[in-house]
Amino acid sequence: MYFEGLIIGAATFLTIGMFHPLVIKAEYYLGLKSNWLFGICGVASLVASMFVENSYVSIILGVVGWSCFWSIHEVFQQKKRVQRGWFPMNPKRKYDYEPLCKENEQRKYV
Repeated sequence: MYFEGLIIGAATFLTIGMFHPLVIKAEYYLGLKSNWLFGICGVASLVASMFVENSYVSIILGVVGWSCFWSIHEVFQQKKRVQRGWFPMNPKRKYDYEPLCKENEQRKYV
């Protein structure tokens, strides 16, 4: 039997699962500045995947790289979720959320 598909599928599943809380924490502590971190890690992972000979490691690095790029988009979505009140706001960065929070307050009364 061949287990390559199962191994790669499990690694992809775990990688994507790991990035959900990573995006939440990155947005909480760093805000939109975390996009640079995800971008640099994504480029580094994809470049590394081109130079690694082991197929498993190369594929997993590729999955990590593309997950980093997708996380850039998700950080913007996470900020909207925080503004809607679905996730906790970092009180140290309250100024980042005020414009939309005021709009939400006005919408409640309309």
